Amino acid sequence: MHRREVILAGLSLPMLSLGGALEAFAATTAGTDAPFDADTVAGLARALAARPYRQPDDALPPALAKIGYDQYRDYRYRAARALWAGDGLPFQAQFFHRGFLFKDRVDVYTVRDGRATPFAFSTDLFDYTPQPVPKVGDVGFAGFRLHAPVNRADHFDELCSFLGASYFRAVARGLNYGLSARGLALGTGEPAAEEFPRFTTFWLERPAAGAQAVVVHALLDSPGVAGAFRFAIDPGDETVFDVDMRLYPRVELAQAGIAPLTSMFEFDPSDRVGVDDYRPAVHDSDGLAMFNGQGEQSWRQLQNPATLQHSGFQDAGPRGFGLMQRKRRYADFQDAEAHYELRPSAWVEPVGDWGEGEVHLVEIPTADEYHDNIVAFWRPKAALAAGTEHRWRYRLHWCREHAWDPQLATVAATRIGASHDGARLVVIDLAGGRLSTLPDDAKPQVDATASQGALRNPVAYRNADTGGWRMSLELHPGDARVSELRARLADGDGPLSETWLYRWLA
Repeated sequence: MHRREVILAGLSLPMLSLGGALEAFAATTAGTDAPFDADTVAGLARALAARPYRQPDDALPPALAKIGYDQYRDYRYRAARALWAGDGLPFQAQFFHRGFLFKDRVDVYTVRDGRATPFAFSTDLFDYTPQPVPKVGDVGFAGFRLHAPVNRADHFDELCSFLGASYFRAVARGLNYGLSARGLALGTGEPAAEEFPRFTTFWLERPAAGAQAVVVHALLDSPGVAGAFRFAIDPGDETVFDVDMRLYPRVELAQAGIAPLTSMFEFDPSDRVGVDDYRPAVHDSDGLAMFNGQGEQSWRQLQNPATLQHSGFQDAGPRGFGLMQRKRRYADFQDAEAHYELRPSAWVEPVGDWGEGEVHLVEIPTADEYHDNIVAFWRPKAALAAGTEHRWRYRLHWCREHAWDPQLATVAATRIGASHDGARLVVIDLAGGRLSTLPDDAKPQVDATASQGALRNPVAYRNADTGGWRMSLELHPGDARVSELRARLADGDGPLSETWLYRWLA
């Protein structure tokens, strides 16, 4: 089991307990179908938000309540029973069993020709060998995964999964699972307890023969908000989720995180203090990339800090942001099991004007590679008012890399170590863009600043071993305990590289 499958699931709410607008779906629990259209889930979410939140009962039947990790691993979905298997369609769905950490019930419906039909749980769908078949009734599912011919035409690879709270993740051609996305983040990294909205119900639209994308709808609920999501999922060299999200807060939400991404960064050559590990780096993502509304492209190197860190990058009309994995060689990690070089990047591309707000980054201390400690999301400047609809659309790209301004060189690596007189030597490798066309004897300008301390000896030169360019500088912090660093290369025609950002901490 992948470590992200050990995320505690959120809360559960059976369909029949909701009442009101959900009466139209009450018949589905009896095995019949019900009308379904583009606004059905939004109507359900709006009705939910108008009612007080009801704490669900996440109790499991005795046969499932106490099973452990090893027993849960034996609960395998039968591939031959996959949804749409044998129908000659380009997508199939398999489902996760409840049990172990995954106690929360998810209800699933299939949609065809404008009608929604329940997809019922049955122990016949699972192979429990060598465990006995548990004696349970309709306990629902914990989540599901979609399969498609991602890497070759004759095999259905696992494409994406939705499991636990509002978490989901995906791969693209040639990549493995890595970082995760979420439907919504509420209070992430704040002193008060974080709220974890969860997807309670999914509707899977039957794809047409030869369809490039499959559509999934999800109903979200939590004490503070209900929501409706539509995901159009298109696999390939980049797997793209077209996301349409409608939120209906029960209370004012001042700390909402839109399009949140969750990843892991333990160490790399920019942050190895106290590390005793044979590998040169361990992370699912090494930087936060941003393309702001003013057209500036920047790269914020991630860290594993000693204390919780928040960073906000104010913007208006953002063009995109994402947690990226730029190291793509086995030699960068030397891990023959984890293969971090094959973990995807995730890039959020807003559709329409998202207005004012900030890309918010949370970095949490971690002592190992098994816990996600990095979160990035868009935080609107204005709080989300209760009793009204708030809507966002965006494209989520799961990819190796993502191009913004091809004229700019990108940060390939950051290396930081001790220099003389207590200074820190910062070495930044850059690749691509207009910078790559400069002659070896060019003298690009190093534009660099520090909020505290002094920067000295800034230089830039071509790296003959990589074919790219290297920028280096020394930070003399003095008495400073923190300093925000910015650096980029430029010439008379403008920027040559994206803007490198880093928070130095004593």
